[in-house]
Amino acid sequence: FKLPSDSFKYLGWCDIEEHDVRGNQLHCPRVREGPSEEELFFRKEEHTLKKRKRVTDTEKWEKRLQENWENCAELNLSFQDLGDLYQVENFKRILRRLIRVEKLWLVDNSLTDLSAIRLPRCRELNANKNHFTSFKQLPKIPQIQHLSLAENNITTLSGISDLRHTPLESLTLKRNPCEFQERYRQLVFSNLPNLKILDGIPKLPEDYSPPDVRLFYRICTIL
Repeated sequence: FKLPSDSFKYLGWCDIEEHDVRGNQLHCPRVREGPSEEELFFRKEEHTLKKRKRVTDTEKWEKRLQENWENCAELNLSFQDLGDLYQVENFKRILRRLIRVEKLWLVDNSLTDLSAIRLPRCRELNANKNHFTSFKQLPKIPQIQHLSLAENNITTLSGISDLRHTPLESLTLKRNPCEFQERYRQLVFSNLPNLKILDGIPKLPEDYSPPDVRLFYRICTIL
């Protein structure tokens, strides 16, 4: 039988006997949405608007109930192709509803700033291949354990100490400009003392910061 949502009316249910996807997992749904009719009108782009069926308030509410983002535990929202500001804002609206998500993938979405987003239960976040330039632009992730930010544009380690009070165990910063900073690994581990793995490599003896030489000038040695 047909699916209840109008946008999926030409699709049917498929009985897949063996799979490991649970009801609270969604993998790569397309959440981007085009501008509304009003938005296109004010932009004077109404000629791009296709003829649509008038949707009642009841139908809108039923469709919203089907978007049960709040209960997602694992969610892959990668490769969304967010080319319009309206799509970016709609995408952030979705992220604000992820109050129970524990594993989240946001790969290659051209994201620049999610500092207004809070993901209270997120333990694993993959935000590779975006346009973050600072740790200050990351969402609030107080329970994060595994964070991957490879192939962004993070230039300095400023703001990394904000993750100090999280249970962060592994961090990936490969192919970011900050990777070429002098004493890069030592600085990261000194700011994140609970960190165990950086860029896929466990903490090594040489990653421990040497004692501050300035301390020796305040020490009086009596022979």
